[in-house]
Amino acid sequence: MRVVQACVLLAAVAGCLLLSGCETSTKLGEMFALTKSGDAGAQADATAPATTGSIAVDGSAPGLLGSDPSDDLSLGKKQFRAANFGLAERHFRRAVEMHPLDAESWVGLAASYDRLRRFELADRAYAQATTLVGRTPELLNNQGYSYLLRGDYIRARSTLRAAQAKDPDSPYIQNNLELLEQSVRARKGIQ
Repeated sequence: MRVVQACVLLAAVAGCLLLSGCETSTKLGEMFALTKSGDAGAQADATAPATTGSIAVDGSAPGLLGSDPSDDLSLGKKQFRAANFGLAERHFRRAVEMHPLDAESWVGLAASYDRLRRFELADRAYAQATTLVGRTPELLNNQGYSYLLRGDYIRARSTLRAAQAKDPDSPYIQNNLELLEQSVRARKGIQ
């Protein structure tokens, strides 16, 4: 009996590992679509670039994480846009547990931690995303915004400038740099 249970468990684990390897994603998604002012509670304006996030979503391929409106990645994005950051964190955490190779889920988790002001956990999630996709302009932009939330203007400027060097035409990066300058002038961190 124990041998049968062990075989079933081994087959289930092998199947999960095989499936999790198929769920990789390098797009970071639209979950950070906030207004230009960075107001998390406001709905995104389609004509105004957001201050965080910077990838336009062109639709997910069928069967990929995020293509089902009831999967944890989609629900996390929905909760993030609604400024329900605790619920967003829960869904993104489930998404990374089920699909540890999905960079979009890691970035969503990191951004949720940022909004919950759990910056050490945000740093860990950003590190995981960086391991998966490298130092992309989008990821650097989100990390720069994270430093801006913390009031760490030196690291925010350095990180946002690195993002700008990789993508000089990004309106998202430009908006975050402008927000940084406004915060420095007012000597007040953003909320």
